[in-house]
Amino acid sequence: MRFNNLQTKKNNINLSNELDKERIPEHIAIIMDGNGRWATKKGLPRSFGHNKGVSVLKEIIKASKNIDCKVLTVYAFSTENWIRPSKEVDFLINLFEKVLKKEISEIHQESIKIKFIGDLSPLPNSLKLLIKSSEALTNNNKKFTLNICVNYGGRQEIVKAAKEIAIKSSSGKIKPSDIDEQLFNSELLTNGSKDPELLIRTSGEKRISNFLLWQLAYSEIYITDVLWPDFTEIEFLKAIIDYQSRNRRFGGIESLSNESFEDSYYSSLSKND
Repeated sequence: MRFNNLQTKKNNINLSNELDKERIPEHIAIIMDGNGRWATKKGLPRSFGHNKGVSVLKEIIKASKNIDCKVLTVYAFSTENWIRPSKEVDFLINLFEKVLKKEISEIHQESIKIKFIGDLSPLPNSLKLLIKSSEALTNNNKKFTLNICVNYGGRQEIVKAAKEIAIKSSSGKIKPSDIDEQLFNSELLTNGSKDPELLIRTSGEKRISNFLLWQLAYSEIYITDVLWPDFTEIEFLKAIIDYQSRNRRFGGIESLSNESFEDSYYSSLSKND
């Protein structure tokens, strides 16, 4: 076991050395998928996978801070997750409360700002009060922000933002001509955070599952077959290195090696016109 730990540490260092420190994504979003499947494959109750998933999240938060990422947004519970068996839903809600109670002191000591994103109204009062106090306690922390999406849905968030803008418009607070991307963005639950540069999804599923639909418009997407409970710091660094290998064009084009030829070609077309 000690040899394995030393080997893992060595691999982490090697991968860290491959990182371009100037191109670390400021905001990373993660769909933490595969807890239940991980447990089922091992012949264990799904709850074991969720418990293991919490310890993995702690490791990834630490790894994110180590590479100087500023914001981590994780998909913990979607609006669609309520259709799961009630015992599993109850376990997850209780797990949120248990973990937050246990970890909030250390989170604050690590200068992490924690924010919960989603419709929190269906949650138990005890959890809502804990969330409120946790956000207040860490509100002035500046080093790192952890956004936890609970009872969150991207479509629902966009509808909510549209309703807020419609109300302001009908009351005369804003004019229809005032509505633009910046105004719309200000009504989203992630207001104040830069859009994610990178989305990581574990478990191999190739969809974004109603997660940050507006904010992911130009995010790079990295999908791994690794289930979330097996997602280590090494796997995380692999995702960052893959991200850094890409040329983010935002609808533009790559630099052309035969640029002068392209210029003359388009020039000739203009003359013919």
